[in-house]
Amino acid sequence: MNYANIFLKVFPFLLILIFVEAFLIVGWKKQKYPWQESFISFLIAIGHRISQIIPTAGFLIFAWNHRIFTISLNSWWNVVLLFLSIELTYYWFHRASHRIRWFWASHLVHHSPEHFNLSVAYRLGWTGGISGSTIFFMPLAWLGFEPFAIAIALSLNLLYQFWIHTELIPKLGFLEWFLNTPSHHRVHHASNSEYIDCNYGGVLIIFDRLFGTFTSENTSNPPIYGLTHPIKSNNPLKIALHEWMQIFKDIISTDSWNKRLCYIFAPPNWKPNYTKQKSVKSIAAHIGQSPTF
Repeated sequence: MNYANIFLKVFPFLLILIFVEAFLIVGWKKQKYPWQESFISFLIAIGHRISQIIPTAGFLIFAWNHRIFTISLNSWWNVVLLFLSIELTYYWFHRASHRIRWFWASHLVHHSPEHFNLSVAYRLGWTGGISGSTIFFMPLAWLGFEPFAIAIALSLNLLYQFWIHTELIPKLGFLEWFLNTPSHHRVHHASNSEYIDCNYGGVLIIFDRLFGTFTSENTSNPPIYGLTHPIKSNNPLKIALHEWMQIFKDIISTDSWNKRLCYIFAPPNWKPNYTKQKSVKSIAAHIGQSPTF
């Protein structure tokens, strides 16, 4: 399944918007624009596009072939049902991408920039196909949504998120109650301890409010972007593979299989002294806790 098709077709238009934003930052806000960081994001985007050759549709097709219903999209309520189902699934996928190190290793790439602008939107990891992130969306195919419809809906979800990667747009009044906005997403990308691990929504913010992961942007506590432990490199290959290398170093540093599994599947900040419980059974409990990485 290739999520990048729609994004690729509108990419020239998105590049124009990125340059418009850069002009406004320099000319209107009188601030420096991080051209080098944005160029690195562009190179990483190329790598992400190349990584799409890894086939992932098989998971959805398998689930579709064993579906329990068939949900056609010839009625508006089924379209709304698909939209809400994608939103809910994306919320948990995105939350898992922060709380389970195996998935964080791919998602970390998106959070590595230390400036927040539209170019960050296409700084996406290269290893999503390897990590198996598509399994989160298998239940939708199993319930009866066609894989192609799931792919299109998810692509549109990701495309929506392009415009929320900016500091130029302030809070948007009543829209802040139900939409994922630039203000909400600035909080999501912040490394401030008060902001970490929140606002996972795609188009909507309602599931964050429902599941207790919503945090509003506080003007007295401006977001500080980037990772709490910066990679300190402009090498796209190192940025894309940094966390995987750290995982490998961690698992060969111990002879305990419990610890090895925790290094892979516990939260990114897990350490052997993170908790008194050393067993794999504690992983699920850690996933629901706020990280401090």
